Amino acid sequence: MKKYALFLFLLLSALQSFAQSATSGDSWWKRNNLRVIQMNLPAYEAATINADSIVTDLVNCSANTLIINAGGIMAFYPTKLDFHYTNPFLKNNHVLADVVSKCHQKDIKVIVRFDFSRVHESIFKAHADWCYISPKGERIINTDMYVVSINAPYVQEKAFKIIEEVTDLFPIDGIFLNMPGYQVNNPYEGKYHGIDQNEYDKKAFSSFTNGQTLPTEENKADPLFQKYLEFKKHTVEDWSERLHKLVKSKNPQIAICTYSDKFVDIIRHESQSMTTLPYWPYTASDNVGNAVNSFPNHIISNASIQQISFQSRYNAVEPNETQIRLYENIANGSGLDMSMMGDMRGYEDERNYPVFKKVYGFHKKNEAYFGKYKSVAKIAVIAPGAWPNGEPMQEYRGIQLMLREAHIPFDIVEDGQIENLPDKIKDYKLLILPEITYLKPEAIRILKEASQQGTHLIATNRTLFDSPETLLELFGAKIEKKDNDGAGNYLVPDNRDIFKSFKGQSMLFWKFNLGLYDLSAADQRLLPVLAKGRPGPPEIIGGHDPTGYFAAAIKNHPKSKAVIFPISLGRIYYMHGYQEHKNLLLDMIGHILPKADQVIQTNAPARVETILKEFTRNTVSNRNKTESEGMILHLVNLTGFSGNTYFDPLPLHDLNFKVKSTKKPVKVFTLTTQKPVAFTWKNGAIDLKLEHLNEFESIVMEW
Repeated sequence: MKKYALFLFLLLSALQSFAQSATSGDSWWKRNNLRVIQMNLPAYEAATINADSIVTDLVNCSANTLIINAGGIMAFYPTKLDFHYTNPFLKNNHVLADVVSKCHQKDIKVIVRFDFSRVHESIFKAHADWCYISPKGERIINTDMYVVSINAPYVQEKAFKIIEEVTDLFPIDGIFLNMPGYQVNNPYEGKYHGIDQNEYDKKAFSSFTNGQTLPTEENKADPLFQKYLEFKKHTVEDWSERLHKLVKSKNPQIAICTYSDKFVDIIRHESQSMTTLPYWPYTASDNVGNAVNSFPNHIISNASIQQISFQSRYNAVEPNETQIRLYENIANGSGLDMSMMGDMRGYEDERNYPVFKKVYGFHKKNEAYFGKYKSVAKIAVIAPGAWPNGEPMQEYRGIQLMLREAHIPFDIVEDGQIENLPDKIKDYKLLILPEITYLKPEAIRILKEASQQGTHLIATNRTLFDSPETLLELFGAKIEKKDNDGAGNYLVPDNRDIFKSFKGQSMLFWKFNLGLYDLSAADQRLLPVLAKGRPGPPEIIGGHDPTGYFAAAIKNHPKSKAVIFPISLGRIYYMHGYQEHKNLLLDMIGHILPKADQVIQTNAPARVETILKEFTRNTVSNRNKTESEGMILHLVNLTGFSGNTYFDPLPLHDLNFKVKSTKKPVKVFTLTTQKPVAFTWKNGAIDLKLEHLNEFESIVMEW
């Protein structure tokens, strides 16, 4: 009898284990249904945080993942490592263990946060050689915290000991690495310090380059600096690989999360508040769209950062802005993620709490329709990196803005990932390169092959200026002067078979860059440039004569066309928003890809963001299924965004949509109401009417 009972116990245990493995899939994060709340704890909150209240707040917000401090800058647990500074406010030595345990009781995953960018002053005094030193001999200091050098022993050796201690002590589900990599700025004070001149960095660089000296200035034209960029990439990836091996040897179900992609399970991004105008309400769509298409084998988690700035951490962004970010996360294929200072009790700005509860609850209720998407886009915008800035960022955002307002679906692919996604790139009908100034030779080869196979190209401003042979071959363009102030010049929309949107206009004003290019090798030269003329009072103005230069050209290839606008076309629209500049691009797209605007046809305002995806139900039983089960049209109502303020969105009524579909839906319904939507299907398109739109809607079209 005892043997039978033992056998039954073992059998039930095996069945339970099998059931758990069958429902969990390969790794818990791959379900892509994250609802993250990150509690960035100031040191002093270690004295008051309470595991029960934290879990209660997470449950009330429908969160299923917590990110919370563990170590690095300071330990939020009783560390035994003498090089790991312990939080002086820590009173309850069991608080982190209690948080992990009680979260797990509610099926909430716990990712612990590490920041190895800084050490406490006491560590610095004992090991000054571990820390950053600028070309001028300066340290980067925040109060009593000193920035470290990535190639010194603290990061190269001690960080692994800290992570190992935490993984041995706590049954965590993941680790999040904050501020990884090389530090050359003090972001909390907005000051640049320069390339780290720590002796360990010098030795590592010399070894990597067979004796070369570490550069002191960031100069992209300097071959030594280019070698330094290779060195940085190599050292970061080597460290990441070692970390991956350590963590996965402890437990393969521990997810690694940070801002890069190599040896990482979850790529984190951030929607932050803007410090300069114009504000960018599409930050989450931008971040998630870039990451999911550039790194299709990763899970993406885009955090809505609560704070307005590093200097204003205790003031949250507007609730309507947070709401837009979270809905855009859902629509583009990320889970939900928000990052706040401290825990939720006694928070200094609680205005966003109702938004968290509403959107997180909506995601939880409908998660079967989120996170398992295929793009329908045949256009891709190439992004200038994962964190664009400066004029390339403005150009890139302006091009996005034109397409979003026209309701034209598009993907975003990071410029550095083209060489890793050749088949994906060649499958697009149109690639837009907004001031993509540098591409690796392999990426250029892929662009040429895509063009040969039928992919159209549109390039703007200084794209590929450092590859003159590519400019000539693909676009028929030679640079005479790539930087030229166009303020006061005019463009003539001359060819009305292409530029159809300019009734009543014969001259278009210009400002910002207007490159002077020899376009004689192209097949069509368009948009003649007129001279600046005579500035002054009305009596003397005029003199806008043709300069002989053109602001656009088309080169015909056997199966495609390549268009170049050697002007800051995206930037001028991003900064000023004149429809005439947007219409230059839209008319050109209509010329080379006539059906681009027929994927979604609608009377919805331009400030209603339309995001169309094919979906497969995101359920445990469907984890290996890739066949699409329908389409879902997400609508984000941005009518409350005024340019520098976020108001409540305007309620909209009687919105008509015509969505291209090769299949007839079995049913159409909205997720917010679960009510059916009347539709017709004919000639390869679904016609439907949405009676009412508030802040967000998802229209499901099941096949």
